Amino acid sequence: MNLITTKALTMSSQEIADLVNARHDSVKRTIERLSEKGAIQLPPLVEVKNHLGQTVEQYVFSGEKGKRDSFVVVAQLSPEFTGALVDRWQELEGRPRVMLPEDLPGALRLAADLAEQKAALALENQQQAKKIEALEHLFMPGETVPQFAKRLNGVNSQLMLTFLLENKWIFNAERDPERSIKYRVYYIAREKHWLTEKPVTVSGEGIKSFIKYAPVMLEEGTKKLFDLYIAEKLPMKKTWDGQFFYEKFNPETPL
Repeated sequence: MNLITTKALTMSSQEIADLVNARHDSVKRTIERLSEKGAIQLPPLVEVKNHLGQTVEQYVFSGEKGKRDSFVVVAQLSPEFTGALVDRWQELEGRPRVMLPEDLPGALRLAADLAEQKAALALENQQQAKKIEALEHLFMPGETVPQFAKRLNGVNSQLMLTFLLENKWIFNAERDPERSIKYRVYYIAREKHWLTEKPVTVSGEGIKSFIKYAPVMLEEGTKKLFDLYIAEKLPMKKTWDGQFFYEKFNPETPL
């Protein structure tokens, strides 16, 4: 039987920027500079919508050549993040492949396997539907991560942003260690619809106004964090009573 990949593996310049905590325009300039020097082949430039709905241009690496060139780019930008890039490519390459049989017996076995998978998926979907119905009041649009965590009994909401930093949902965009943390959402968390960002204008007497971004929950993110909550993988209070429950979303309750 032949192994057929259903979709080419790709990685964008924006995803590389997220992995190495760099500005996207800086990553694009690095790609163009390396291409001019002949170190890499300039990848295709495509237009996509970012998490704010704006049209932006990103370089897209694909195939074994693109994978190799992405390593060169990251090594140039930030060598210590090469491991994160390797992990991401391995994650992409671990996605399911399709096995296409070349003979009738193989085709019949594949059909039987697919039928079993379909039945198992239907059961899983039923169970998931019941779970979603039970959690219909869990998601609150526009809610920040600490606000969401406060509604989960026993979760230490003050440690949630640190937890998300460690698990690469968000990162600190502030390079100056003497200045306050500037949280931004990783590309992967946005791609999986776990988090988005809410721009907030900060102003005051004697300071120049600026925009900061607050990580905001999306519906898939609430489900993911709730699963981690049930698995006791979120930071819990020492005084937690061991009970799993949450305060339901109330549209009349202000954030």
